[in-house]
Amino acid sequence: MRIFDPHIHMSSRTTDDYERMVAAGVRAVVEPAFWLGQPRTSVGSFVDYFDSLVGWEPFRASQFGVRHFATVALNPKEANDPRCREVVGDVVPRFLDKDSVVAVGEVGYDSMTPAEDEVFAEQLALAVEYELPALVHTPHRDKVRGVQRSLAVVAESGLPPGRVVVDHLNEVTVGLVRDTGCWLGFSIYPETKMSPARMVEILRSSGVERVLVNSAADWGRSDPLLTRATGEAMLAAGFSTDQVDQVLWRNPVEFYAQSGRFDPADLDAPADPAGEPPDSTYAGSSIARGGA
Repeated sequence: MRIFDPHIHMSSRTTDDYERMVAAGVRAVVEPAFWLGQPRTSVGSFVDYFDSLVGWEPFRASQFGVRHFATVALNPKEANDPRCREVVGDVVPRFLDKDSVVAVGEVGYDSMTPAEDEVFAEQLALAVEYELPALVHTPHRDKVRGVQRSLAVVAESGLPPGRVVVDHLNEVTVGLVRDTGCWLGFSIYPETKMSPARMVEILRSSGVERVLVNSAADWGRSDPLLTRATGEAMLAAGFSTDQVDQVLWRNPVEFYAQSGRFDPADLDAPADPAGEPPDSTYAGSSIARGGA
């Protein structure tokens, strides 16, 4: 089973997670820009964070043979902090030119405030300008209204729906997105959002086309192996190995390849972006500890 996790916050995971993921079949990941967990104190913290998404984290992933890509944006939660707003105009565009950035995201709604409306529209305009896909975060509260508003903003943006994934869907909202032309994203969590069993039932009714299944796996209670668990649940439910490969590999490859930032054929080769040995360093740092 080969797995491309299209939404996982590896900055909050350990090297043990990388080892387990590789053993489970994970070969590539996309890490969306995320909120800090506490209020940021300056725009400069975004610069360092985005630098890590295109620098240190791809290096760390490569040491385990995992291809690491990123999406960059001011996320919806932080869009409500006026200290963060200038990052959209001054910082985000600088990183959208980076080779490993494959989409604008996460964008969308948290509390559906006027500030979120403005930032969402501004960043979809950046996706149009930079000819990148967009990863849309749907709110955890009042989800139906949030998905409806998200789809309306996407329609107004001029971004082709085939270049948009609407994430964190569930049984209640999947029908709102299914016929729009957008991709359908599902996060598999131990307690919240979706479970492998629930995901299988959605796949039975909706099919496997334009579906992206991710683990999200942030610093809350989460599991970076739930993509694998979903594939195993699909097989147990009678789905074919080809259908599992479509959901866990070919679909995310197809969606993010629209960025033009990677050749899908290259993903089968082990990750080694600099051609350096496993004990190499990035900016003078290594994942190794101890030694002489």
